[in-house]
Amino acid sequence: MRIYLIGYMASGKSWLGKELATEMGYEFIDLDELFETRYRISILEFFEKYGEKLFRNLEEAILRETSSMDQVIISTGGGTPCHSDSMDFVLESGISIYLRMSISDLVERISNIKKKRPLMKNVLPGEMEEFVRDQLSEREEYYLQANFIFEGPDYHVKKILSVLKEKID
Repeated sequence: MRIYLIGYMASGKSWLGKELATEMGYEFIDLDELFETRYRISILEFFEKYGEKLFRNLEEAILRETSSMDQVIISTGGGTPCHSDSMDFVLESGISIYLRMSISDLVERISNIKKKRPLMKNVLPGEMEEFVRDQLSEREEYYLQANFIFEGPDYHVKKILSVLKEKID
């Protein structure tokens, strides 16, 4: 079984993915970390050197590699399901969970992140809420296709596990 965690940046995909993987005895894979390890460059640097288009193509190839994995929780990048037919792939390949958060919670979390995000690099603090709102309105049509939607920021691992157990059994 493959479980894909999708949602906007800073929605808690990596944290929750690690928690679920530990509880379920599954492997955890963060696609952003896998990308940076494989290409030996941060995503921010990659965007600056090679652009978003090439990044999205390589990101999609890495996503497709997950089809051969089993008993794994996969944290996708925030934009992963929104390009090409990646959301269709996710839906066909496993169970998807959208970690949904309010714009104000996302802005607060993004403001506290030390690691710079490529798409946020040139966004001024006063423009962040509008940027997140606009981008989320574009992406949510993909996110809302997920098998399950959990509202954050306080995700309840036990509740998510009980829903997943019903789906897996």
